[in-house]
Amino acid sequence: MPQKEFKAIVVEEAEPKKFVRNIKTRTIADLPDGDVLIRVQYSSLNYKDALSSSGNKGVTRNFPHTPGIDAAGVVEESTNSNFSVGEEVLVTGYDLGMNTSGGLGQYIRVPAGWVVKLPQGLSLKESMIFGTAGFTAALMVEGLVYNQVKPNNGPILVTGSTGGVGSVAVCILAKLGYHVVASTGKASEHDFLHSLGAKEIVDRNSIVDNSGKPLLKEQWAGVVDVVGGDTLASALKNTCYGGTVTCSGLVGSITLNTTVFPFILRGVKLVGIDSVECPMEPRLQVWKHLASDWKTDKLNALTTEITLEQVEATVLDMLDGKSHGRHVVNLG
Repeated sequence: MPQKEFKAIVVEEAEPKKFVRNIKTRTIADLPDGDVLIRVQYSSLNYKDALSSSGNKGVTRNFPHTPGIDAAGVVEESTNSNFSVGEEVLVTGYDLGMNTSGGLGQYIRVPAGWVVKLPQGLSLKESMIFGTAGFTAALMVEGLVYNQVKPNNGPILVTGSTGGVGSVAVCILAKLGYHVVASTGKASEHDFLHSLGAKEIVDRNSIVDNSGKPLLKEQWAGVVDVVGGDTLASALKNTCYGGTVTCSGLVGSITLNTTVFPFILRGVKLVGIDSVECPMEPRLQVWKHLASDWKTDKLNALTTEITLEQVEATVLDMLDGKSHGRHVVNLG
């Protein structure tokens, strides 16, 4: 019986350390084993997808490979009783798009334990506007809320604010009534950030401290940091007594040079955020928030919709730091 064919981005190692991306025709038989076969209608582009598409072995070990750590679509086959044919679902994180064929193809096949039923209140496209970046941002906001950082406590700093995680964090925090201070090195993006709800915008260089002092003036009731390195170390020094800093990124550096003083003299909490292996119960709770009380009316302002054919140019822009907000890939 002929296997169903579909289109997918395929990254290949043409020669040692030289990777090429092309749209190719694949068949269902090419997909890995799994409980649920999903016809993908929307995916999204994240920085991790750009790395996987470029042959970064820290993200993807084996090639040829189809990237895409996000996917939303309709169940076409299922051997698991929790999911029915025709049901709308989404998948973010786990191994999807890393070493398991991902959402930049029109079909994926995955374990049932990775699959989330589309929450009421979200369309498939909206779920991918959030995607891994938005889900991560929501986990970071949840870290602030859980640790009793309230809107009247003071401003919240969001670093890397024009990126996927940062821009969604700005939107959610603004919707919840926080005074958002957005950090960016892109002067051209100030209007964009104000449109998302940022009250203030600061240059990213201005928040990095090189004085060597262990503590600085208290400024931030909380911080959403996706940069790491000196940016994170400086934010800790400026965080107010009892404040919380949530951290999910390393685009600046994987190294954190700091002292214990923010923690033992001001009671600052540093909360690490992982969205890849987040257990299903908190995962479902966060998606419920994103579909209801945390759902922002700025989703369209955040988003550029592209086709599979436009992924290549968008990946190059992302790697060059020229993109902002979220990019949703329409595979329908």
